[in-house]
Amino acid sequence: MDRNRNWAGNYEYSASKLYVPETMEQVSELAAKSRRIKVLGTRHSFNGIADSPEAQLSLEKLNRIIALDRENHRVTVEGGIRYGDLCRFLHEQGYALHNLASLPHITVAGACATATHGSGVNSANLSSAVHSMEIVGADGAVMRFSRDQDVGVNAAAVGLGALGIVTKITLDVIPAFEMSQYVYENLPLGKLEEHFGEIASAAYSVSLFTDWKASSFNQVWLKHRTTDGTADGMGPEFFGAVRASGSVHPVAGFPAENCSEQMGVPGPWFERLPHFRMEFTPSAGEELQSEYFVPRSFAYEALCAIDRLREHISPLLYISEVRMIARDELWMSPCYKQDSVAIHFTWKPDWQAVRQVLPLIEENLSPFAARPHWAKLFTMPPADVQARYERLPDFRKLLLRCDPEGKFRNDFLNTYLMAD
Repeated sequence: MDRNRNWAGNYEYSASKLYVPETMEQVSELAAKSRRIKVLGTRHSFNGIADSPEAQLSLEKLNRIIALDRENHRVTVEGGIRYGDLCRFLHEQGYALHNLASLPHITVAGACATATHGSGVNSANLSSAVHSMEIVGADGAVMRFSRDQDVGVNAAAVGLGALGIVTKITLDVIPAFEMSQYVYENLPLGKLEEHFGEIASAAYSVSLFTDWKASSFNQVWLKHRTTDGTADGMGPEFFGAVRASGSVHPVAGFPAENCSEQMGVPGPWFERLPHFRMEFTPSAGEELQSEYFVPRSFAYEALCAIDRLREHISPLLYISEVRMIARDELWMSPCYKQDSVAIHFTWKPDWQAVRQVLPLIEENLSPFAARPHWAKLFTMPPADVQARYERLPDFRKLLLRCDPEGKFRNDFLNTYLMAD
């Protein structure tokens, strides 16, 4: 992987230095002496949110599991740990996380900082599991945030990398569980008008995939906890969709062996919640991504608005995924105080064409007050983005208190957080 570019290869970082500290003391020293610096995780952002005009810092060597608190059901980890490595440890100890993203390769700190999520009507985003965290600030000192503080985790968990260097996170964990996964094909969009609630809650985690070539979903992925009984009534049809006869990849023509196990085969939670296997490392440089969050109450209307743009969208698209996320109380989360539906687009690598269609999508979703994913591609005016976040003024105050000189900010954050 080219360390000067992001995972997808569409963004080239402007930072002239990359530090890879091996101790906390080195992290504090680098934070204190740098004029401008940003943490770089697994490079899975598609815009400039992790860029810096001077230096970047990777925590890849600070990736330990620090402690497992069995009494309070929490795990504490360093900022560089990836979900795949943490999940294996937790499962061996009899624990689980409440949800996971599509890819297990991303870091816990990076995913939480950008409000990354899985799917499930009762599952909030990954940041909602944060109980406490330590952040190295601009002066090199450690700041601590927890749920016990008035301005604590709700303010800092989705910190967008703007508060400092997240070096330690404590997460709530739950007992380990097993899951099975079924896929159904060709669900008509019209079925969501009367049955969205039933479809969205038919399993612990539900994902709808479409290439928008027709008013239907190519695939429905249903991830069931083996003990909750939701898989018991799954027959050969699901609201007009037909159960797949074999394992499939979300994108037509791609090999299914890289995907998590399907066909109802039971397995550990961490091998079913992601769409892709940990041992499969995604290749770089072949896609772009965008994602918009709308209130769940507007799910069908928002999807119909996208459907009207099919002729503009489908030629540029690999696949689109629709997920459900429960509301949270995290100030800068796209799901702040609203049960949400995320409409995700995985685009072919043609930015000039994609940047022409994004304003059409954003215009059609504007009646639903859509919020863009912080780490993906969008073209919404900064004022429109800021208007979606009622706690932004409070977050600005926190930023100015923690980092008055803007050491951890960059052009992206200044544009979307600080510009009037």
